[in-house]
Amino acid sequence: MNRLFGTKSNAPKPTLDSAISNVDARISSIDVKLAALNSELATYQQRLSKMRDGPGKTALRQKALKVLQRRKQYEAQRDQLAQQSWNMEQAAMMQDNLKNVMTTVDAMKTTTKTLKKQYGKIDVDQIERLQDEMADLMDIGNEINESISRAYDVPEDVDEAELDAELEALGQESLLDAQIGEDATPSFLQDEVAPPSFIDEPPEQDKDKVKEAAGGVG
Repeated sequence: MNRLFGTKSNAPKPTLDSAISNVDARISSIDVKLAALNSELATYQQRLSKMRDGPGKTALRQKALKVLQRRKQYEAQRDQLAQQSWNMEQAAMMQDNLKNVMTTVDAMKTTTKTLKKQYGKIDVDQIERLQDEMADLMDIGNEINESISRAYDVPEDVDEAELDAELEALGQESLLDAQIGEDATPSFLQDEVAPPSFIDEPPEQDKDKVKEAAGGVG
């Protein structure tokens, strides 16, 4: 039975990468053969260009034609292998893209599950209550700041007319000070600096006695 139907192979199945490598190796070997054929044809062409017409030139031309035919066959085979390699490379790229897409989809699924679990633990009503509490605390803080920064002994209602009159008086005093000068004695101090008016001038005799007493002391 095994001779008729064969046995199941346990060898690993070829992959696209290994298949592409094999085809590329065959293309490389064909390139080597084509290079040899081109060299041989170049030699025939040189010899034919120097020979005269005759049986020898005809026989050499026949050899050159056979080499040229072989080269065309190898070129056709090489083109087929190159197309196969290109097709397999496109398939490999599609396979890689599909793997990337599947990886992205799996990552998105995992992320979605995680987000659902995390958002499921969040209570929106609790967040709203916290926002309300924060707003109340902010109002209380503003009231405390206003209470602390309140000024004492300052009338709340101030008459603007009185303020204007006081400001005008201050301006008049500034003008008066400018007219008097920096070294002048203010009017309210002039009476204190001047000697009292009630002191009488001492008599002439008393002045002479004071001078004699001063001379005797010396």
